[in-house]
Amino acid sequence: MSIEIPAGLSELLQGYTVEVLRRRPPDLLDFAAEYFGRLRDSRDQQLREEAAARGKGVNFDGEPMQTESNGEESRREADAEDSDSDFEPPVINKYNRRVSVCAEAFNPDEEDEDTEPRVVHPKTDEQRCRLQEACKDILIFKNLDQEQLSQVLDAMFERKVRPQEHVIDQGDDGDNFYVIEEGLYDIFVARESQTRCVGRYDNHGSFGELALMYNTPRAATIVATTEGALWGLDRVTFRRIILKNNARKRKMYELFIESVPLLKSLEPSERMKIVDVIGEKTYQDGERIIAQGDKAESFFIVESGEVKIMIKSKTVTVKDANQEVEIARCEKGQYFGELALVTNKPRAASAYAVGVVKCLVMDVQAFERLLGPCMDIMKRNITHYEEQLVALFGSSMDLINPGN
Repeated sequence: MSIEIPAGLSELLQGYTVEVLRRRPPDLLDFAAEYFGRLRDSRDQQLREEAAARGKGVNFDGEPMQTESNGEESRREADAEDSDSDFEPPVINKYNRRVSVCAEAFNPDEEDEDTEPRVVHPKTDEQRCRLQEACKDILIFKNLDQEQLSQVLDAMFERKVRPQEHVIDQGDDGDNFYVIEEGLYDIFVARESQTRCVGRYDNHGSFGELALMYNTPRAATIVATTEGALWGLDRVTFRRIILKNNARKRKMYELFIESVPLLKSLEPSERMKIVDVIGEKTYQDGERIIAQGDKAESFFIVESGEVKIMIKSKTVTVKDANQEVEIARCEKGQYFGELALVTNKPRAASAYAVGVVKCLVMDVQAFERLLGPCMDIMKRNITHYEEQLVALFGSSMDLINPGN
């Protein structure tokens, strides 16, 4: 059974939740009635004013036809009503700066790419080279064609940051997407009146895409802990190019993502966010995908083909010190590479393509941000891996200390 989330529902409910947390009303139902009532009135009032400005009459829910003669009276009544409370629901106006609730609609299947002027920030050859190097491993750019990527690089601008500078703040509106060229950046999330550091970007990576994709407030605060350099992409260009490309990618991957057992515990909207941040990579027969002992930077889901998981044993004497033993195979819909991300240790095994293999790849930052609800499932799998190693080698030390 497929459940489709109506457009705008997530933003609408999130706006209500933010107001509840900010105002802490004693009666949630009464507050909900007031909040959504005022939101509707604000929308209707704006539409009436737009219609009046065009010299046309519009009916709303049986209300009198808006004309020039009664328009001023209606506005005076609305002003009087607004003065009774300091509650101001967000105004739905696509020409204003984006607000966190009921932001402008965007249909990537219908919107014409040429409706917005293209943004170009001139760059020296040296800047262009640095930008290309910073962007070469950004998954969100992987599926762009050469023309799209060129437009993105043209539109990006350089931003230098200083220690303790806030790049983005949780709860703010999303204005830019950022790619890290250099520097360390801590990720802070505030929940239940407590703020804690949940991760760090170390001289590479990207952030800020989710607020632009879903018209939601920033989900975290990013603070530079050293001097650094970022490349920013404005919201308009991001949505015009990246969202249209992601719409095509969604059509390709959404049914496959729904079929992955690990992701069944996620809400449909959460699974769609995963589609937006994954990239696709193809590996040839025998090609090594990950290497035992390496630092973990990605998580993999097998889209097609087969992957064999191999491990070097330090608990069994073998003629060749580099001899590997196969411990598992992953087929379509199965995943690998999560162990090192869950345990924060180097890769415990190597993975090789068996025939031509296509994998969906998610970087470590997106993994930590989006797969939190799946973490318990992945931690339970560690016990399964240990049992496999004990059966093969009589010890699980290879798993516990893979880099030693």
